[in-house]
Amino acid sequence: MKVTVKYFTTLREITGMREELVEVEEGTTILQLMQKLAKKHGSEFKKYVFENDNTPKDFLQFLIDGQSTTTMQGNDTELREGVKVAVIPPVGGG
Repeated sequence: MKVTVKYFTTLREITGMREELVEVEEGTTILQLMQKLAKKHGSEFKKYVFENDNTPKDFLQFLIDGQSTTTMQGNDTELREGVKVAVIPPVGGG
């Protein structure tokens, strides 16, 4: 199945793209998607996203079709065909 991943700020710079279409297996979770993308995009992506291989950093927020995964099953939230996954960095201001 295919999902669209949207990148912002630092991840946009690391990947060199605003979004990409990613082929994943049925039942893939947010965590598994991020692990797959880390393998594809390399150590800089992995360093930005993960504390370790199994824990995305707390400051990142993942949205599936605009809904935060924290209101679902967190990093274990399973993806569906055609969803849009946004990786949202921390928002600062002043």
